[in-house]
Amino acid sequence: MFRVSAPLLFLRSSSPQFSTLTLLATVHTMIVEQYEEGGDTVRIIRKDVPAEYNELIQKFRLIDDTFFNVCFDNYAEGMQLLLRIFFGRDDLVVKHVVTQQSADNLYGRGVRFDVLAEDSEGKLYDCEVQRANKGAAPRRARYNSSMMDARELAKSAEFSDLPETWVIFITENDIYGAGCPLYHVERIIEELQRPFNDGAHILYVNGANRDDTPLGRLMQDFFCENPKQMNYKELAERADYFKAEAEGVNAMCELMEKFGERKMEEGRMEGREAGLIEGRAEGRIEGRVEGRMESARRTAAALLALGKLTFAQIAEATQLPMEEVERLSAITGV
Repeated sequence: MFRVSAPLLFLRSSSPQFSTLTLLATVHTMIVEQYEEGGDTVRIIRKDVPAEYNELIQKFRLIDDTFFNVCFDNYAEGMQLLLRIFFGRDDLVVKHVVTQQSADNLYGRGVRFDVLAEDSEGKLYDCEVQRANKGAAPRRARYNSSMMDARELAKSAEFSDLPETWVIFITENDIYGAGCPLYHVERIIEELQRPFNDGAHILYVNGANRDDTPLGRLMQDFFCENPKQMNYKELAERADYFKAEAEGVNAMCELMEKFGERKMEEGRMEGREAGLIEGRAEGRIEGRVEGRMESARRTAAALLALGKLTFAQIAEATQLPMEEVERLSAITGV
């Protein structure tokens, strides 16, 4: 017998290990599984998950940058799978992977890389997922490439010490419209039609290509919400961890709250710089954002930034007035 103080949504489980029902609370969620052998044995996977977070987590795909970042953080095996498929090299070995690394620029705009990886040959890879075409603009690729160089070359080091680098954009759309699975970008000496050989490369991966090839099946996985339907076990197991396991779901919830807080702060700073937020209104927001209202606003900001729900759905989920959701959208620029 299960007792949960919130309303329940019943979902049928396809796993033969467990009973046919998995219980999900729709307000504050407790996910439990009951083993078929010994019906009284219960494992609590996750409790106290806000319903809007649980619903959103289940909808995440690898093409969504938040989920991409969390899934590939320190996950060399997963990044190795991607790079081996992109470059057709079974011998490529990834040594290190980090996500959300920042490169500051004393003279201008900095960069936050989605995923940075290094292979056994010392080559560096900046892997970005982009749902909007403008996010994969050529000048952004150029800037990311330059910032990779700037952070790698020590003072007084030789330019020949610069590592070979790749900026890789995995795009939701075929942004060049030619139907190619991959688009390689290289500098050339035009008059000689020879490579410039500066060691900097750019690669666009066409996410719209989902044919029955290793790369096409990989792109199928990037647009799949259900880990059980993924082709590659390295990605399926990782996605399932963050969607179903307690520790992974906890990490996702914390990440979404921090993301919402950051977007709100960025919005306030941009508003002050542009003069878009009057001092009295700013003071009222900062003074009253506490307790339950602050939690609701953080949740709303996270949901807005992730772009999965309408204003009306966010207002209903957070119990905030529609006007407040619209105001938060204006502040965060989402």
